[in-house]
Amino acid sequence: MQNNLVMFPNLKGTGNTTQIAQKTATKYKNAEQQFIELLATENLDNQLEEDASKVWDFEQTLSTAIIAAYGNGCGDKQAHRFLQRILYRINRLKFFWYDDLRHYENERSLYLLSCRNKIEAAWQEWELSQIDVSALQQLDVKQALIERATVDVDPPLSPDSRYIREEMSEAGYRHLLAIGSFDGLVEGSRMTSILGGAANEVQCTLVRVFLEEYGNGRLSRKHSTFFAQMLAEFGMNTQPEAYFDLVPWEVLACDNHNFLTTERKRYFLRYSGALTYFEVAGPAAYRNYLTAAQRLGLSAAAMGYWELHIKEDERHGRWMLDDVALALAEQYPNEAWELVLGYDQEKLMGDRAAQAVVRSIREQEK
Repeated sequence: MQNNLVMFPNLKGTGNTTQIAQKTATKYKNAEQQFIELLATENLDNQLEEDASKVWDFEQTLSTAIIAAYGNGCGDKQAHRFLQRILYRINRLKFFWYDDLRHYENERSLYLLSCRNKIEAAWQEWELSQIDVSALQQLDVKQALIERATVDVDPPLSPDSRYIREEMSEAGYRHLLAIGSFDGLVEGSRMTSILGGAANEVQCTLVRVFLEEYGNGRLSRKHSTFFAQMLAEFGMNTQPEAYFDLVPWEVLACDNHNFLTTERKRYFLRYSGALTYFEVAGPAAYRNYLTAAQRLGLSAAAMGYWELHIKEDERHGRWMLDDVALALAEQYPNEAWELVLGYDQEKLMGDRAAQAVVRSIREQEK
C-alpha cells in the first residue's frame, strides 16, 4: 500500500477533494440562507421559545464552522467566510439603511445576541493568539506608538503595492472599487458609536475626524459621495453592499472587529489605537491606488476619492497620534498598552485583508 501511494500520489483523488469542498460550500450557503430567513422572522425570540428546532440545523453548522475556523489549526477558509458573513449580518443591524422598517424587528433579539457572542468569543481568542500581548504590556507606550507611526506613514513598497501600481489592469481596478465600496459607501459610520460621552480634547478631536469624513454635514462633500462617483464613472452599482459577495472574509473580519471595538466602551483604547494606525497608514495605500489610476489614464472622477483621502488622512493621522493616542496614554498609564494592541491588531488584520484583496484582483484578471 505504501508503494502504491508513492506511485499514485493522487490516489485519494482531487475529484473527491473538490466534491467535499463543493458540499461544504453548499452547506454553508444553505445555513446562511436559513439565517437570513431568521432575521426576517417576526418576533423571532418568541417563535424560538415555542419551537427551538427551527434553528437546530443552523446551530449545528455554526458550531462545526467555529471548530473548522478556530479550533483545529487549519483555518478553513470557507468556515471563516461563513462566520464573518453571519457576524456581519448581525452587526449591520446597528446601522439604519433607510429601508423597510420591518428589517429591524429583531435588532435586539437575544437569540441573535447569543449567536454574535458565540462567534466573537472563539474568533477573538484566535485573533489575540497571534499577538504577544505580554510583550506589549512591557513597552514604553508613547515611544512605541511614535516609532510605529514613523514607519507606517511611509512604508517601503511591498510586492502587492508594486503590483497595484505597475501591473493591475483597468478590470482589476474596477474589481478593487467593487470590494472597496463595501466600506467606502458607509464611510466612518461606526465612529458614531464612540463619540458620545464627556467632553474633552480627545472627544473633540474624534468629532473633528468624523465631521471631515462626513463632509461637515454636506452630502456633496461626504467621502462616500466621492466613492460613489468613482463607481458611477464605470457604470457600476452605487448602492451599499451591492458587491457583498465579492468581499473576502479577511475584509469582513476588519469590519466586524471595528464593530466590536466601537460598541464596547471597555475597548475604547484598543479602538483609538486602531484608528490611529488606520489614519496614519491610509495615505500610503491610497497613493498606490491613485498611482494605478493615473497609469491607466482614468478620469479625475474615477480617482477623486483617493486624492481626497491622501490629503485629509495625512492630517487625521497627526491628530490621532498627537491628540488622541498619546493623550490617552497619559490619562490611562496602567492600560495604555491597549493602545498599542489596537494599533498592532489593526495593522495585522489590515495587511491580511489587503493581501486577500490583491489575490482576488489577480484571480479576476486571469
